[in-house]
Amino acid sequence: MKNILLTTLNAKYIHASLGLRYLYANLGELQAQCELVEYTIKTRAIDIVESILNKEPKIVGFGVYIWNIEETQHVVAQLKSLRPDLIIVLGGPEVSYETQSHPIINYCDYVITGPADKSFARLCHDVLAKRPPIEKIIRSQALDLNTIKMPYDFYDDDDLAHRLIYVEASRGCPFKCEFCLSALDKTSYPFELERFLAAMEDLYQRGARHFKFVDRTFNLKIKTTLQILDFFLAKISDDLFLHFEVIPDHLPEALKEKLKQFPPGTLQFEVGIQTFNSEVQKLISRKQNNDKSKENLKWLRENTTAHIHADLIFGLPGESMDSFASSFDELVACQPHEIQMGILKRLKGSPIIRHSDDYQLVFNPLPPYNVLQTSTVSFSDMQRMNRFARYWDMIANSGRFSATLPLLLGAQPFARFCQLSDWLFEKTQQTHQINLKRLFEILLEIDELFDDLKYPDYYPKIEQDYLKTKLKGRLQNRRESSSVVSQKKRSIRQQRHLTEQ
Repeated sequence: MKNILLTTLNAKYIHASLGLRYLYANLGELQAQCELVEYTIKTRAIDIVESILNKEPKIVGFGVYIWNIEETQHVVAQLKSLRPDLIIVLGGPEVSYETQSHPIINYCDYVITGPADKSFARLCHDVLAKRPPIEKIIRSQALDLNTIKMPYDFYDDDDLAHRLIYVEASRGCPFKCEFCLSALDKTSYPFELERFLAAMEDLYQRGARHFKFVDRTFNLKIKTTLQILDFFLAKISDDLFLHFEVIPDHLPEALKEKLKQFPPGTLQFEVGIQTFNSEVQKLISRKQNNDKSKENLKWLRENTTAHIHADLIFGLPGESMDSFASSFDELVACQPHEIQMGILKRLKGSPIIRHSDDYQLVFNPLPPYNVLQTSTVSFSDMQRMNRFARYWDMIANSGRFSATLPLLLGAQPFARFCQLSDWLFEKTQQTHQINLKRLFEILLEIDELFDDLKYPDYYPKIEQDYLKTKLKGRLQNRRESSSVVSQKKRSIRQQRHLTEQ
C-alpha cells in the first residue's frame, strides 16, 4: 500500500490528467510512496470511495475543476465520514480562487492554490513527518518552469495507445480577456525549448502520435512556434495529429509558409474569436484585430489543410442577440470547419464579475456557473441560445450535413438557424439523444419552416448526406416511391469535414 494517492475525476476516460502527472513527477523521494489513479465523473461516487479506501492511503490529493467539483465533493464528503483521519488535499483552478466560498472546503484538510508542482510534495513531506502545516490554505508562489521535472514519462503505454496526450511548451497568457482565468497571469512563460523537444522525442519514440498542446497562445513567439512545427514536420506520418490553440490575428508569413507543408489530417487549430463586436471587446479587455482575424481564418481554409475549430461566446456583457448575430454571420463567412458556441461562464476568480451590476449579469450559482440572463439578453433567449448551440453542434459541427447545411443557412445563417433551432425543439422537445436517423427524417419536413426550400431541391442534398453515414435501413422519401439505402463508411468527425475540402 502507498501512503499517497493522486487522483482526479476526468470528464471522460480519453482525457489523461497532465496536472496529476506534474505532481507525481515532482514528488522526489516520495514518488515511491505514491500511486496515481484516475476516475471519471460517470463513475458512482461510492464506487470511487470504495476504490480509494481499499488502497489505504494516508494522503489523497484531488485535482478539482469546473467539470468535476460536484462529483468530487460527493467523494471527499464520504471519504471524511468513513476515514476522518485521512488527509485530503485539494488543488486545481476551481479551488484556487474564492476558496472559502466552496462547500467542498468543509471536507478537506488542505487546499493548495496556484501551481502545486512543488507545493504538494512539500506538504506531503511535512504531513508524513508529522509536521503538518497549521494553515489550511497553502498559497503557491510562481515557479521557474525550468526547475520542475516534466511529466511525460508518466504517460504509460495504455495512455499513449488510447488517450489524449496533453503537452505544454509554455504556461500563462499575456492577454487580459476578463472571461478567462488567464487574465490573472502576468505573461506567458516558456519551458526551455531544447528540454521540451527532447521530451516530445521520447514520447514519439514510445509511440505517441496525438499531441494536444494546452498552451494558451501557441503562436505568440513565432521563432519558438516554427521550431516546434519543424520538429513535427520531420516526423510526418499518416497517424500524426497536432492540436494547437492559436491567436487569430497573428499569422506572419514565415508561419503561413510552414503551415502549408503539413498534410491533411495532421493539424487542428482552436481559434478563439469570442466576438467581433469591438465595443464588447473593449469592455472585456480583449485585444483583437477583427479584420486581420477574418483574413487569417479565410487564408487558413484556402491555403492549408488544417481543421479549424473557432470559438464564440454568447452572453458577454453588452452583447445583444443582434450583435451576436453579426459576429456569428461574419464567422460563418470565414468557413471554419466548426464553430463552438459557448455560453459565458463565471469562472471563479475571473474579472468578468466586475460587470455584474452595470450589465445585470445573473449567473447560475452552481457549476458550470453559466450566465442565465443579462441586461441585453433575457432568460428565455438565453435558453434559446443553449438549444441553438446544441443543435448547431449536432448538425453543423458534426460534419454529417455538409451538403444540406448551405441550404439551411441561406444568406442569413444566424437568423435561419435560430428558426431551425426553435422548430426542432418544438418538434422534439429535446436537445440530446435525438436518434440520427430521426433527425434526418425531421429535416425532410424542412419546407414546413422555410418557404424558399422546395422538396425536389433539398431532398437530393439530404440523401447525399444520409448516404455518407453508417446508418442502416432506408431514408423514406415521402414524395416519391424510391428510397435510399445507407452505405457503410467508417468516419470520424474531422474526417467528415476533410472529405468536403
